[in-house]
Amino acid sequence: MTRIETPFGFSSTAAEVAEGIDLSGRRVIVTGGASGIGVETARALAAIGAEVTLAVRNTDAGARTAADITGTTGNKNVRVAVLDLADRASVSAFVHAWDGPLHVLVNNAGIMASPEQRTSDGWEIQFATNHLGHFALAFGLYDALASAGGARIVSVSSSAHMLSPVIFDDLQFAFRSYDPWLAYGQSKSANILFAVGVTGRWGDAGITANALSPGAIETNLQRHVGGRLSTPADRIKSPEQGAATSVLLATSPLLDGIGGRYFENCNEASLVTRRSPDLSGVAPYVLDRANADRLWETSLRLLA
Repeated sequence: MTRIETPFGFSSTAAEVAEGIDLSGRRVIVTGGASGIGVETARALAAIGAEVTLAVRNTDAGARTAADITGTTGNKNVRVAVLDLADRASVSAFVHAWDGPLHVLVNNAGIMASPEQRTSDGWEIQFATNHLGHFALAFGLYDALASAGGARIVSVSSSAHMLSPVIFDDLQFAFRSYDPWLAYGQSKSANILFAVGVTGRWGDAGITANALSPGAIETNLQRHVGGRLSTPADRIKSPEQGAATSVLLATSPLLDGIGGRYFENCNEASLVTRRSPDLSGVAPYVLDRANADRLWETSLRLLA
């Protein structure tokens, strides 16, 4: 399997990655599209002609973002829809309201290192929001994705997948002492395994998925850790740079029909066997098909 390399890198922006690509007539959903890298992902896709739906919890913020994107791109096909990934009823309502094909689903929304909290179903909030909500969303939109012909799912993960694999015997921290970073790492590992699972199970329907780390970007994702990053300044990206890899996975012709892979800095990450200080590369446990299948069946059981 040849590793995918591109002319882009750490400093590339979403607009640079999207240059020369035309998404006219394509329909895109960006979850969490009203803040952080979600805004710049949506902006770059709207700038090349896509019809973009911002799936957000705060529709007022979504409306302001949509107006800003329309103002900067001239694209009037930027819409807003309410979606709370931690609320099963909200995900179901979003799915049932969607009509027609869906060409790109960017699973961008997420929470990081939050204090211990559980949903009404008793699920740990980071696993529920970052993984289960997006799993249910994609599953519910399967027909829309399949009808698009060559649909892509972009799963925004993190280098923090290096902090923890998915602990199948204790997903909800019923036995382990809760650690916000281990819970975050587990949810980000699940994001990559989801991409592996989608490609393996839905590839025959023309649906592929890839996962990525956007890098370190100062956004409201850090609200639970003091609002600032501890990353060295020369390793921090702007939101426009942070959105670049998401846009690459959503648009690049290099990824036609290719899925189940993990990218960082706009290139496919190298497989590593030990965690490095900078958390670069991809851990083998998140690319393992058996793990992906187990997570898929576990997710279906939880959502049944």
